[in-house]
Amino acid sequence: MRKQIQLVSPVDGSIVAERELAGDAEMQTAIGAADAAFDAWKQTGIEQRAALCHKAIDIMRDNAAELAEEITRMMGRPVLHSPGELRGLEQRARYMIGIADQSLADLAIRDDSESVNNPPGYSRFIRHEPLGPVLVLAPWNYPYLTAVNAVIPALMAGNTVILKHSKQTLLCAERFALAFSAAGLPEGAFQFLHLDHHSTAKLVEHPAVRFVSFTGSVSGGKAVERAAAGLFKGVALELGGKDPAYVMRDADLDFSVENLVDGVYFNSGQSCCGVERIYVHQAIYQPFVERFVDAVKQYRLGNPLDADTTLGPMVNDGAAEFVRAQIKQACDSGATACIDAVLFPADRPGSNYLAPQVLVDVDHQMAVMTQESFGPVVGIMKVKDDAQALALMNDSDYGLTASLWTRDDTRAAELGRQLQTGTVFMNRCDYLDPALAWVGVKDSGRGCSLSSLGYQQLTRPKSFYLRQPG
Repeated sequence: MRKQIQLVSPVDGSIVAERELAGDAEMQTAIGAADAAFDAWKQTGIEQRAALCHKAIDIMRDNAAELAEEITRMMGRPVLHSPGELRGLEQRARYMIGIADQSLADLAIRDDSESVNNPPGYSRFIRHEPLGPVLVLAPWNYPYLTAVNAVIPALMAGNTVILKHSKQTLLCAERFALAFSAAGLPEGAFQFLHLDHHSTAKLVEHPAVRFVSFTGSVSGGKAVERAAAGLFKGVALELGGKDPAYVMRDADLDFSVENLVDGVYFNSGQSCCGVERIYVHQAIYQPFVERFVDAVKQYRLGNPLDADTTLGPMVNDGAAEFVRAQIKQACDSGATACIDAVLFPADRPGSNYLAPQVLVDVDHQMAVMTQESFGPVVGIMKVKDDAQALALMNDSDYGLTASLWTRDDTRAAELGRQLQTGTVFMNRCDYLDPALAWVGVKDSGRGCSLSSLGYQQLTRPKSFYLRQPG
């Protein structure tokens, strides 16, 4: 009898869905279908690929209300906020479809008739060749946004796709499959599998899988790299962060507080690029903290299916206990907690409903300032100048995004040049622009998704040198 997996809702512990895990036979069938579909799909014109992908996104858009509530039931984000993910899905997909033609166009090389090795009567160009079946391993925290980053560009580049989603959001994989099937995508061009970790590793190792895109934890990324080691296939890893913010002396205080509070606590802090530590210039530190704490107290923690809930549960009890332990360790080491949990009656010790927390009097000896929290907590630290802020921001194993809050874009650009991070924001945070390359450094991963550069990892260059005789 094959193993079963259950999708347990963090909202109330109910079972949202139950599925059988794919066995070896199902895996082989899926890989064979992806491989068989590849030759025809890569020869499909890019306009036709675009039309089919647009149609699939149309279908998902038309079902956005149902899909949004489903997100809330699966992973606990307030239903007030879940529709935004479907809007983001459409925005990213449309953008990547729209730039595919230009991004995948042949790169012509300028002719040089004076070159001895390149006489007249020849042409040179570099073509983007699709790789083959692409395996996309997607997480639960933004189940559609993280998956679409790889799924749509991979298909537009002429690859076939197998999607393995987190068991916490396994219905998203099925929703993608329904949309692509209804849109008329050729059989085998897009498929999904529900797998455990062992079977996922076997799929990564399979020789027919030519590229793996993984979003998740550092330990998960290491497991993917181990499985792919020595197989000469591409691997892209997006592994989260400990993203810092620096509020400079000249920052717009109210604007900075409003946006940073949202950047910390949106999705209960369960965001790869959510702000997890804030450094504030000493001249404005006290008013910043006071306004920040006042803003956090306005959240309403509760059942995410209620329209007035602004902060939902964490994904499970273990995740909440991890954050509680970080807060306790920090407070035992001298940090001060600014939020009394009594203000949030839904907070229950031992449950996954966790009140938001603000910690001050923190330092980098505390795990909450150095280890990824992935929850509704932030440490705020006073700094004396740019040099100290820069040193602290770079004092991390992670490097996904960093945000600078100032009115001086020249100064922001100079500090940004010195930051060890994939993306630098000024007066913005916890945001992904599909026109910009999404990259991480250090333990935040490797590879590049989105933007025109995102197509490069999903294709290989093939050079053409065409010469007439004589």
